[in-house]
Amino acid sequence: MAPLSLNGPRLPPAAGGPAKQLVVFLHGYGADGNDLIGLGREWARALPHAAFVAPHAPQPCSMAPMGRQWFNLTFRDPGEMTRGVARAGPVLDAFLSAELERLRLPSSALGLVGFSQGTMVALAVGLMRNPSPAAIVGYSGALADAGALVERLGSGPAILLVHGDMDGVIPVDAMLIAREQLARAGVPVEWHVAQGAGHGIDPTGLKLGGAFLKQAFADQLSQGS
Repeated sequence: MAPLSLNGPRLPPAAGGPAKQLVVFLHGYGADGNDLIGLGREWARALPHAAFVAPHAPQPCSMAPMGRQWFNLTFRDPGEMTRGVARAGPVLDAFLSAELERLRLPSSALGLVGFSQGTMVALAVGLMRNPSPAAIVGYSGALADAGALVERLGSGPAILLVHGDMDGVIPVDAMLIAREQLARAGVPVEWHVAQGAGHGIDPTGLKLGGAFLKQAFADQLSQGS
């Protein structure tokens, strides 16, 4: 088993007993795992058998001394996102495999939830894993490397992208472009534009994400039966 090179806050299943699903939260640039682990408490009723973990990104943030980053992000270098997810990917991939093994769960029981830079990493890693995770939920992010997409032809994870139309950090166009690029690779995407929302997760987006994961896990369970 690969060593756990990432760590962060965890929540056990609300229902008690062994976990039947694993939801991994990937925070944004300059934050850490504590920024998103609270979503697990919000979703505990919808996902009572899920364990939640929010690993801290591997690097100290160059622009926020108390925060973390998956990779350096300036928005000035057109290739930094592609290189960044390529470097961060193996560390996260090893962590996911180790967590699934620790909980004795298959890849089909995994859900990835990213925010901003975390969405970039979630899409890059989640779309390359084989077997695929059950679902990827991406808030306020982008697809960092469309050229690395593998044609899935319906076999990839369920994907939901949510973005505020007033996002001043990553414009909503990034989500629309990602949706089209994923569709061309044979990856269907559900999406939602949060009216009046900025760079964050609004109550509607939060509710949609929990419901989407619940449905994706149920679909995986029915396919495996």
